[in-house]
Amino acid sequence: MEITGKNRIGFTASAKGTQQFQASNPATGQLLPGNFTLVTEDEVKAVMAQAASAFELYQNTTPEQKAVFLETIATEIMALGDALLERAQQESGLPIPRLTGERARTTGQLQAFAQLLREGSWVDARIDTAIPDRQPLPKPDLRSMLVPLGPVMVFGASNFPFAYSAAGGDTASALAAGCPVILKVHPLHPGTDELVGQAILSAAQKTNMPNGIFSLVFADEATAIRIVTDPVVKAVGFTGSRKGGMAIFNAAVNRPQPIPVYAEMSAVNPVIMLPGAVAGNAAGIAQGFAASVSLGVGQFCTNPGLVFMVEDENSNTFISALQESIKSIAPATMLSTGICAAYTAGVERLKHKAVLAASSNTPATAGKTEGSPWIFTVQQKDFLADKTLSEEVFGPVSVIVLCKNVSEIIDVLQQAEGQLTATVHAADADQPGLAAVINVMKEKAGRLLFGGFPTGVEVCDAMVHGGPFPSTTDGRSTSVGSAAILRFVRPVAYQNFPQVFLPDALKNENPLRILRMINGKRTTGVVS
Repeated sequence: MEITGKNRIGFTASAKGTQQFQASNPATGQLLPGNFTLVTEDEVKAVMAQAASAFELYQNTTPEQKAVFLETIATEIMALGDALLERAQQESGLPIPRLTGERARTTGQLQAFAQLLREGSWVDARIDTAIPDRQPLPKPDLRSMLVPLGPVMVFGASNFPFAYSAAGGDTASALAAGCPVILKVHPLHPGTDELVGQAILSAAQKTNMPNGIFSLVFADEATAIRIVTDPVVKAVGFTGSRKGGMAIFNAAVNRPQPIPVYAEMSAVNPVIMLPGAVAGNAAGIAQGFAASVSLGVGQFCTNPGLVFMVEDENSNTFISALQESIKSIAPATMLSTGICAAYTAGVERLKHKAVLAASSNTPATAGKTEGSPWIFTVQQKDFLADKTLSEEVFGPVSVIVLCKNVSEIIDVLQQAEGQLTATVHAADADQPGLAAVINVMKEKAGRLLFGGFPTGVEVCDAMVHGGPFPSTTDGRSTSVGSAAILRFVRPVAYQNFPQVFLPDALKNENPLRILRMINGKRTTGVVS
């Protein structure tokens, strides 16, 4: 497979447009090979027609057929070998070991959804059999299950060129649900997305999936919004900025037929360090915090951008230990010049609003797309008086909010926006106030951590990667883990249907051998 710069209308490569762009290497500033052609309106119409046609066929494929398709995508991605990793490294500036791990996460997600499809109970099949002689009215036979929404538009993410892009979690969960995918390629890593897109299409052809099950477009912002508003599209998956996510959300909900948008946007992921924990392990917590803030140059969705702690002699010990850990962390390449410039501007704003607590001894190189870590402190009253101090600065920076007591921590937490994560460090001595802290954390975040730090999202059944607005546009969902499939389905009930017209999941004999609820009881048995 090679980079062509062409859009993919299902299995057909197309480049009818006249506008092109190139990717660049953020570490060197050099343009990379490949001219990528922006999709035209006629090509968009063709993509929509193919997706609609594919959905009619794909929604009726068997769980096993979908599972084999997903597994084959994983195989095709691995078959791209080092060439894929090298292109991703050139486009993102991320190191090869990080990208190797992210590729494994991506193929692992695909394989996990294949396993979910084979197990089958995710469709939530429910059967309530008829009681024809019930008085005063007979009870009908009712059977319900989850069915796919339709074609899904997925936006590739800048900070995860594999795990949140062409074959990432949004695409994997949508395909598992039975929905074709239209990928809007991210302009920072178009070559990476095209290579992975070709792997998806190769897998589709090898497993006899319908033409249009996956399409890939290079699009500007206006065209992307045009696709969001097309009647064929039934849901959107997005990871990126609040500005971008809200533009997509507003376009989607103002359509004649509004659709759900699952946008992961903005989070500062507060860490609450209670006095007993700090007193018992100030240096250890500081070391872990420094590693988390600087991981991936701070370009993770769950980067801890805020810390709340009680100001005392132990907090001073913590900050001193943090200074020692931070000063040895060298600058590293960020994802793009634009992201680096926004980060630098955010740090400069903080320098005028807060007190510098820690920074690297090695500053970022002038003229380079580099970021180095910065830690600031601010008093609780000043933090509350200036809402800009709670805004996300995308990169390796964090603000420590110094409070007089735990009650002040709770007060400021109650005023926080919705978050992906909230973390608490506590010891036995902190037990009296801990329940109140956890209650507020539960209101504000989708994932609660006791100890440790939030970077490093585990892909598994129990993971929740989502949270109240503005961390996401829909805090009832997750974009990571098997429950992500539930974003792209809806319930349908069948009343008094003949067996021959029922989906297999709802037939009396349970041909799929899945766990179902029958007359109020969970069972893999048949309807007698």
